[in-house]
Amino acid sequence: MKDYKKLLLNNKVWAADRLSMDETYFEKLAKDQNPEFLWIGCADSRVPAEEITNTQPGDVFVHRNVANMVVHTDMNLLSVLQYGVEVLKVKHVIVCGHYNCGGVKAAMGNQDFGLINKWLRNIKEVYSKHEVELGSIENEKQKFNRLVELNVHEQVKNLAKTTIIQRAWKNFQYPHLHGWVFDLHTGLIKEVLNIDAGSEVDPIFRYDFHTDEVITNSSKD
Repeated sequence: MKDYKKLLLNNKVWAADRLSMDETYFEKLAKDQNPEFLWIGCADSRVPAEEITNTQPGDVFVHRNVANMVVHTDMNLLSVLQYGVEVLKVKHVIVCGHYNCGGVKAAMGNQDFGLINKWLRNIKEVYSKHEVELGSIENEKQKFNRLVELNVHEQVKNLAKTTIIQRAWKNFQYPHLHGWVFDLHTGLIKEVLNIDAGSEVDPIFRYDFHTDEVITNSSKD
């Protein structure tokens, strides 16, 4: 049997299993989505959001890319963020990285990987910003793990720099921002950063909104 056919058979088994527990499961699932969480995670196949948080379809709105990045020029990420915050009105945005991340590891070296070099440049900037701390770590594995954590930390801070988040904080006092790291060896998640809605933002990245623009103008990043 071709490998992809197994996925289709597994889907049938999954659907039948859901119906055996609740014959109206898919009727309810199809009505609407009302997730409380937006998950920005790594595209790594070993870190599925719903699986590691034991949540169900409809619970988590998910965006994934290489090394769980929040890049201010990434229209894909910004579109997901705006939809999640302004339309779905999620209460929490989670950036979840993971130890042994291939993207972070690649960014630590000097090998030319072609097109993805442009993406990895963002992680290299994180390394450069924290070079003193990272340079003091002699053990390469520990340094690798710390860069994973620092990368998550910086991506959460990048969220707070967007007008999408700042406008939502001003209007609705949410979402709260969280930075997590998943450990592939234990299956456990480590919290590395939490930013409550309405927290102070570095003045150079803070936006001032006119009262009549706050509610209506939601087209910018």
